[in-house]
Amino acid sequence: MVRSLLPLGAALLGATTVLAADIPTCSLEKKCPEEAPCCSQYGQCGVGAFCLGGCDPRMSFSLDSCVPAPVCKDKTYKMDSLDRYKDISEYLGDPETADWVGQGEPLLYDGNVLLTMPPKSVGTVLATTTYMWYGNVKATLKTSRGAGVVTAFILFSDVKDEIDYEWVGVDLHTAQTNYYFQGIPDYTHTGNLTVDGNTYDEFHEYEIQWTPDEIRWLIDGKLGRTQKRSDTWNETSNQWAYPQTPARVQISLWPGGLETNAKGTIDWAGGKIDWNSDEIQDYGYYFATFKEVTVECYKTDKAPGTNKGVSYYYNDISATNDTVVDSDKPTVLKSLLGTGTDMDKGDSTTSGSASASSSSVAYIPGGGSAPPNQVPGDENSDDSGSDSGSGTGGSSGGSSTGDSLACATSGFVQSCGQSGTSNSNAGARDVERGLGASAFAVVVGFAGLLLL
Repeated sequence: MVRSLLPLGAALLGATTVLAADIPTCSLEKKCPEEAPCCSQYGQCGVGAFCLGGCDPRMSFSLDSCVPAPVCKDKTYKMDSLDRYKDISEYLGDPETADWVGQGEPLLYDGNVLLTMPPKSVGTVLATTTYMWYGNVKATLKTSRGAGVVTAFILFSDVKDEIDYEWVGVDLHTAQTNYYFQGIPDYTHTGNLTVDGNTYDEFHEYEIQWTPDEIRWLIDGKLGRTQKRSDTWNETSNQWAYPQTPARVQISLWPGGLETNAKGTIDWAGGKIDWNSDEIQDYGYYFATFKEVTVECYKTDKAPGTNKGVSYYYNDISATNDTVVDSDKPTVLKSLLGTGTDMDKGDSTTSGSASASSSSVAYIPGGGSAPPNQVPGDENSDDSGSDSGSGTGGSSGGSSTGDSLACATSGFVQSCGQSGTSNSNAGARDVERGLGASAFAVVVGFAGLLLL
């Protein structure tokens, strides 16, 4: 059951997780073994990419198994190029070589980045290579649409503090917001904000203002919601149940309505995904469009929230903001065989690229296959003249259809049409997921088809 994997109820792996028997799993009660010391965002143990973004030091073999996280940098990311994007199989932890790291198939179209989700896939996720320890972040985007299709823009820390925007594809006038402390799934924190206009056809700017004292959610510059830390005291745990640790910006498109998900997840996502919808027929995939992301770091002279050094790490398993250290520790592995305690293990075959020799230990979480390279407006689309936000327009990219899903290795899992997955966690999240926006928006979708 989910709660045996994460005793605090975070349900990191979602309702349909299938893990390979030879890859150890991890939780607060079951830490990773020394030979595979890093607990990835997906609740699996390994080396290399497992030890970089998303590595949870609380569930790893030791606090220093995870590689320190690059500190916050003020930056506007114009989403008009993929030159600064790397798949996790190519990234070694140096933020100077990439702005975004991820899995799936981000594509360029009409000067914007599309996050795509072809049939029987688990979509696409991108995360910044640097971390915010408080600050402001804005994303200008158009959501996807359709039953079961979920677009997300979140802040997500390695110890699973989270601040969310999520959009369910059957409601193009509402942004769902939520926050979580260390992955504890309290869905009473959700709040829905009305969007002026249509989230699919029109770009809107969504903003999160995050300080040690409050979170503010804004849409097109208008304040929609405020959450004060002073209202989050938990008398049972004797601490503030408030997001407070360095977090990456994550943007994603994921299948809440995957047919193997728990009923509560599917219902929340607006129903099962139609893999033969007009969107799939026209373009070969569902997609969300991102135009720009801006990060402004919190400005303070002393912790919490500083960004004076090179990296952040934790000096205590409690993983609260008073245990975060703004340090000069390095963030770059020599290869995908490295860990936080042995960062020089292995060697790069070329400068800035990742490498790993054959090993019994996993070094790329969820290694698998990629969707076809296809963008709206190709020869599969009958509408080639408009650009109203639906993604139709000039031809670009490949011509693969949704019926011919590619299965080439790229460090990202797709089911390639497989079905009948074992579902030992079915029903474990029915109640939780029916109460509001999801915890771990990205993880639930990706974990559902990991290592089939």
